Parts: sequence; structure tokens; C-alpha cells
Amino acid sequence: MADNTDDLNTRFAALRENYRSRGFTKFEALESDHDFLTAGLVWGEVEGNLTPRILLIAMEEGHGEYFNEARLDELAYELLASIAGDEWPVFTELSDPSNSRCYALFGLDGTDGTHSVDEVPSINIIRDYERLNKDSTLRWSMQIYTRLMHKLDAFHEQVYQTVKDRVSDKNDIIVEVAKILFLESFRVHHEPDIAFPYDGQQLTFRDVFDYNYVADKGAVAVAQIQAAFDHFKGHPDYRVVTDDGSENPIFDAKTHLLLERPENYAFLLEAIQDLGPVKTNEGKKVKGKVFDDRGTLADVAGDVLGRVFDVFLRANFESKGGLGVYLTPNPVKQAMLEIAFHDIQKDQKTVEELVAGEFRFADPTCGSFGFGSVALSRLDTVIDNMGGLADPDRQALKQKMRDEAFVGADSAPRMVMLARVNMALQGAPKAKIFYTDNSLTTRALKPNSMNLICTNPPFGTPKFKSDKRGKESKAHYEKMMEQTLGGFRDAELKAESYNAYYDHTKMVWEDIGDLHTDENGEPIWAGYRTDLRNVSTGKKPKYELYPTTSGLALGSKPNKKGEWQQVKGGSIDPAVLFIDRCLQLLKPGGRLLIVLPDGILCNSGDRYVREYIMGKKDEKTGEFVGGKAIVKAVISLPADTFKLSGTGAKTSILYLQKRHARDDNPEQFLPEPQTDVFMAVAETLGYVVKNNVEDYSAGVPNDLDKIVGAYKRGD
Repeated sequence: MADNTDDLNTRFAALRENYRSRGFTKFEALESDHDFLTAGLVWGEVEGNLTPRILLIAMEEGHGEYFNEARLDELAYELLASIAGDEWPVFTELSDPSNSRCYALFGLDGTDGTHSVDEVPSINIIRDYERLNKDSTLRWSMQIYTRLMHKLDAFHEQVYQTVKDRVSDKNDIIVEVAKILFLESFRVHHEPDIAFPYDGQQLTFRDVFDYNYVADKGAVAVAQIQAAFDHFKGHPDYRVVTDDGSENPIFDAKTHLLLERPENYAFLLEAIQDLGPVKTNEGKKVKGKVFDDRGTLADVAGDVLGRVFDVFLRANFESKGGLGVYLTPNPVKQAMLEIAFHDIQKDQKTVEELVAGEFRFADPTCGSFGFGSVALSRLDTVIDNMGGLADPDRQALKQKMRDEAFVGADSAPRMVMLARVNMALQGAPKAKIFYTDNSLTTRALKPNSMNLICTNPPFGTPKFKSDKRGKESKAHYEKMMEQTLGGFRDAELKAESYNAYYDHTKMVWEDIGDLHTDENGEPIWAGYRTDLRNVSTGKKPKYELYPTTSGLALGSKPNKKGEWQQVKGGSIDPAVLFIDRCLQLLKPGGRLLIVLPDGILCNSGDRYVREYIMGKKDEKTGEFVGGKAIVKAVISLPADTFKLSGTGAKTSILYLQKRHARDDNPEQFLPEPQTDVFMAVAETLGYVVKNNVEDYSAGVPNDLDKIVGAYKRGD
């Protein structure tokens, strides 16, 4: 034991000396109940001003779980229990004998919660990381964060294992938690006397939706809460109008609270309502926003609530099977948004749109809207760092962004609901997140309307069984894809040719009518061939590509002569269509960061997709001509990135910027040059997948940290 202690002290001394040599000469030791670690704070002084503090932690071998951001949050909060709020560290370095990682803590650097970073900034740069508007109750919010994390996980385990209720699986429990969180958000953001009908009388919601009331009334309280949910689930404050004019509530009319056991209601309500008094970072009690003597979720920092929801979801959501829903790993989300906003802040036109409240973010395959949640925190930081805005104007702009800037779509109703609740907890109940059976064709997403899209779309053509049902499913899928590519119109499957030797009839879909139109005579969906023009002077059509800012073309592909011909709907990877669709949705100059299978970026058969994006290279000038976008970066991801979701597909992040449009013709692109492409390979994401969990004790780095750092430095 003495040898371990001596080694621990030696390694901590070396860690401290490294920072002392960089100018962080001031030091304060921290006490801990854990005998496997040594910790302390270091900071420096520049031009008479003290820098933000840095938390240093050296651990013995065998405690690698603390490299997980959620566990690190808990550990850091424990270590900082006696430290004044304005002296909390912005960064930390955590090390054991085989690994050392740096992190930005609690979102104090202006980003989205605790996340790993390439390095702790130098002494001359770190002083710029003081938040312009410090959260005076951050310590209390972090205390609630830790408590909620344990309580929500305990509730999930309780319903799954002991106090079983009317749910079928783990994901059903998550859905029920989301419904209760919706009601709690409704409770704390609406007037205290709001009532709902029950058994011929009007009941005050705040009286009924209370853990003490449930403990006292039992099954009666449960029935009343279920009635309250049915009454408030369609409230106007939580209905959003999408770009096509349709209204979308969080919950549809068929959705109800399923939990019935009073002990489950009492446990969960106490977990989210019994938060104690709100305290400043110095420990002084202050009035809550709803109640004078105690806090509610309304008092907890929005980004903290977003992290609670995200960590709870990631810890308990089962991705495998079903509709193939999967969650993008947090390191991937953080890296994509860090790169995007690094460039956005240097883009004067986009910043001007942001100041005017015209900035829009979208994820057309949004899942739980994890990209949007991270983008919200990044957007808040950009607004905080803007000069020339009075505080009321700054807050008004933030709220305008919450109400109007965020758009999401998904074909899984459960994920849409989780996404809506996620954003409502962060003060954005009006985020335009909606269900659609097909993001590739919905009219609720408008061309040339988004500044930034971050997405992880479905990829790969589906496999069908050879039995009767499988053949029927395949035929239905092919018909749907033909409608997607060729536009909504009547079509039928016809025989094109017959091979007697193999006794095989080749079937093709043939259009038998015009495009379906709306009441204004406009096509409901015109398909993925609107950028193709028939240049033939004879009877046989000959199509060539004429790129426009709002058009599409990847429902076809060029032959060896360069003539564009239709592809079969059942043969094309949906990821190819999502590239086309996202470029269509972006404003000229907008940015797309998308996760794609490597084949699209490497296979010779997909070369036409790459040329469609960036144009063909002119061998004389070396310039790329005719493309719709500038390729900014390609970052290869590890093979196990989506292993938890049951797929080992090799993927990469593709970063594109849509070319700008001509002033005299906004449908035509400017001939902008393709610049150097940033290329990088990530081998690990800070963990390995073992026994279907993310294992942070393996001592592997998050390569995306150094990759993002290199991109920002222009390496």
C-alpha cells in the first residue's frame, strides 16, 4: 500500500511540476475521501490578473471509469465541495499510470457540459475562458445533476426489476420518465392555479402532481395524474408549426401515461421535485423561480438538465433491433459541433444572420436530437461572446433562437417525443421537431433554409427474406423508393425483358401519370432528378446535369458517356440521397457535417457522388468544376463507433460547405475554388466496447480531441 501511495504522490508531483513550468505557479491541495487519488488546483497570474483554475487528479490503476464524463462530473463535484463557486476550475487533467486525459469541466468553457479536449490552454489563452455571464447557482445545479443521475437510474432499475409496471421493455421506461418530466416542466412553467377536469370537477394541477399527494392518495392520485396528462399533452405552448404549416404536439391523441403503481409515481416525483433550497455558489440560500423556499427544475441550468437527460438516455436506451434506432456517441457529436462553430464564428455573414435571429440548425434524422442539444449550448456561447448587445437583448436573442432556430425530423415517433422533451427541459418547447415517414421527401423541410446541418442518417439498403412476406416487403420498399426518386405519381411494375435460359423476367417501374399536385398546382414531391435536363433533339431522351441551389439529381447517375440515367430505387444507399437532400436544405454558404459509410467516400462505383459534391477536376487548371459544395474535412471514425447499436460498419465524418449563390441568379452557384481538405483518422474514442457497454478503463485516448485541435489550429 505504501508503494502505491509513494507512486501516486510521485506522479501527482510530476503532474503539478508540468503545470508550474507552464506558469501555473499557485497551488491548493484538495481533500478527498478516496484513497486511490491525489488532487489539487493550480492557477497562474497574467498582468496582475489571476487565471481560471485547473483541477489536477492523479489516480492509481484500476479506476478508469472516471475517464467517463458522467463519472468525472461526480468526482469533480465531490473534490470541489469546499471551493468557492467563482474559483471552480474550467479545465482538468486526469491521469493514471497508463493514461492521461484533459477535459473542459461543467461547460464552464462555454461549451456543452464536461467533455474531453486536446489540451489545457496555455496561461495566456486560458484567461479568455471566463464566462461573461457566470451562473451564480452552478454549484447547486451540479449537486442536483448528481442527485438526478442516481435517482433516475435507480427508478429505471426499480421499474425494470422490482416494482414492475405496465411497460414492456427498458425503452418503455424511458418514455414514461419523459412523460413525467414533461408534466414537471409544465408544472413549473405555468401559473399555479391551472386546473384540469376529473370526474366532473376541476382539480388544481400543482396540488395533484406532487409526491406528497401521491404518497397520501395512492391509486386515486395516479388516476388524476393520468387525466392531467391527457388534458395537458396537447397544450398550445407545446405545439409547433413546421415550415409547411402543419401543427405538431409532443404527444399524439393515442399517447397516455402507462405507469399505474403509486410507489413508482411517488419515487419519481420525489426525485425530480424534492430538490431542497436553491443556493448560490457561496452557499447562501436564495428564492427559487417557482417557490421561495425550495428549488425546482426551473432553477436548474438548462444545459445541466440537457446533460441529465442525455446521460440517462444513453445509459439505459437499447439500440439493437426494432427500427434500427441508434444514438451517436457523445465524442462524435462534440467534435462535429466544435468544428462547425469554430468556422461559424469566423463567418461574418452567418454571424450577421445570427444577430438578426435568422440562424437555423437542422437534423433531418434527429433521433433524440443529441446534435441539436449540443448546438444549443454552442449557440448560447456565441451569443454570450458577442459585443454590442445589452443583457436584455442578449437574453431575447437566446429565446428567439430556442423558439425558431432548431429543426428536427425523424421517422420514429418515440425518438421525436424524446427529442421534444429534451429541448423543452432546456427552455425550447417550441423547437420544430416533428415526425415524418420520410425526411427525404417531407415538405416540412424547405430548400435553402438552414445554416447548419449535423446528422447521422440511416445507411445501407435493407435485406429482405426470400419468403412471401419478405418479397412483399421488398416490393413495397422498391415502390416507395421509386416514388422518392421519381416524384409522387402513379406508377406500375412492368416486364422489361425475359431471359428464357434462366426463366427470369426483368421488371421495371414505369410512370403512368403526371406528378401529383397540391391545391396550388405545385408538385407534392418532384423527386431526385430536378437538376437534370433533357438535351436530346431526337425521340430518345438524353439527360445532363445542371446544378441548382434548390435542386436534386442523385435519383440518377451518369453512364460512361456522362449521360445521366435513372437508378433503381431499391438499389441506392439512402445515405447518398441524404447528402443530396441536406445540400438542398442548406442556405448557400451553409455547412453540413454528416456521418457516412466509408464506401461512399472510397468505392469506385460511388465516384459520381463525390464528383456531384465537389465537381470534376479540370486536369489543365487543377480546379474542380461543377460541384455543389466545398469539401472541408473528412475524419475517419473507429470501426466500433456504432458497435453498441449492433453494427460494425466503418464510417467517417464528411464536412461540406454549400457553395455560395450568384447575386443576380440565386439558383446558380458561384464558381468557388476547392481548398485543401483536412484529413484525419481516429482510432479510438476514449473507450472500448466490452460486454455491450462503453469501458473507459481501457486507457485509450479520444483521438477526436487532437483531431479537432489540429483542425482549429490549421495543422
